[in-house]
Order: sequence, then structure tokens, then C-alpha cells
Amino acid sequence: MPRILLWAVALLTLLGIDRAAAHPHVWVKSASELVYAADGTITGVRHTWTFDDMFSAYAVQGIETRTKGVYTREELAPLAQTNVDSLKEFAFFTFAKADGRKQKFLEPIDYHLDYKDAALVLHFTLPFKTPFKARQLQLEIFDPSYFVDFQLQQKDPITLVGAPAACMTAIERPTDGTAAAQKIGEANFLDGSNTNFGAMFANKITVTCP
Repeated sequence: MPRILLWAVALLTLLGIDRAAAHPHVWVKSASELVYAADGTITGVRHTWTFDDMFSAYAVQGIETRTKGVYTREELAPLAQTNVDSLKEFAFFTFAKADGRKQKFLEPIDYHLDYKDAALVLHFTLPFKTPFKARQLQLEIFDPSYFVDFQLQQKDPITLVGAPAACMTAIERPTDGTAAAQKIGEANFLDGSNTNFGAMFANKITVTCP
């Protein structure tokens, strides 16, 4: 069984969630920054992902803190490392095309976790393997397996940092795929079927520059 599915079963068991309940099981609110160099080259994507309360409560279990209920960045550092290591297998759920060509990322940098309002917030930067200039960049954020449901933050879901003034952004928010996933049923995800189901509910960001 793929590692993500083993983790899913373990998580559902620990949380006492009915295994018959369909995907998704983790919810993330995403805000991102597209980072430009002074010459207009696109160098990377900086993510801020806020996890749902239930997953956050599970993830911080067993972490020793100086103050009960308060988790510092230093205390969360091992968990941040685990998150980043786990996400590598899934390409960080981040997919980019520049003028129609797929782009690759380097290892993440500047990653850390914060704990705010009972929610874990993961910050990390994905540098592009080869920085580039492009008239149009398409950025998609989604989990193909739909174990994780990504939604863009309502306010400032994408920010251009250092971009040429004439660059424009367009956002395509997906419809809620929960109802469709429930019709398919959990068994059809756990047996390896519908491995690209989440692509139908991808968050799509398009940046167009002159």
C-alpha cells in the first residue's frame, strides 16, 4: 500500500473517524507569493499553508513545550522538518508551467511552522531549478489523490514580489469536490483508484506579463 494511504489509515484510526467517510481528510488554506529577481526573472514560490483544526491538534500531540498550549517555532522545528520531508514525495502539491513548459523546483528553503489560533501554519519557499522569464506562468496547487483539500485564501491568495508593474494575475477557484468524492466512496481511493481525482479541483493561478 502506498505510504500516503498507510498514513491515511493510521490518521483515521487515531482520530476515531469513520473509515467509510470519503476523501478529503485534511484541509489546507493556501496563500502564495511569486518571487521575482530585479531583472524580472521568476525565482520561486513562497507558500503559507494553514491546516485545519483537527489535523493541527493531532499533529502537535506529544510535542513538549515550555508553556502549555503554546508552541514556539523552535519547538515545532522537528515537525516542520517532517512535513517538508513528507511533502517531497508529492512534489509539494505545486505544479508550474512557464509559457506552456513544465518547470522543476529545487529542495525547499526557509521552512518553518507557526501555531496560531489553534492551527498549524507551514511556511516554505520552493526555488525554481532554473529561474526564468515568461510571458505567462500557470501555477496549480492541488493533491492529485484528494486526500488533502486545498483552498485558496479569500484575501491575497497570490502576491507578486518584485514583479514588473504591468503583470496581471487571474485566479480560478475550483468547486467543492467533497460531494463528488463521497459518491465515489473511500474504498475507491484506498485501492489506488482515482489517483488523479484531485486534478479536477486544482487551484489555478495565471500570471501574465508583457
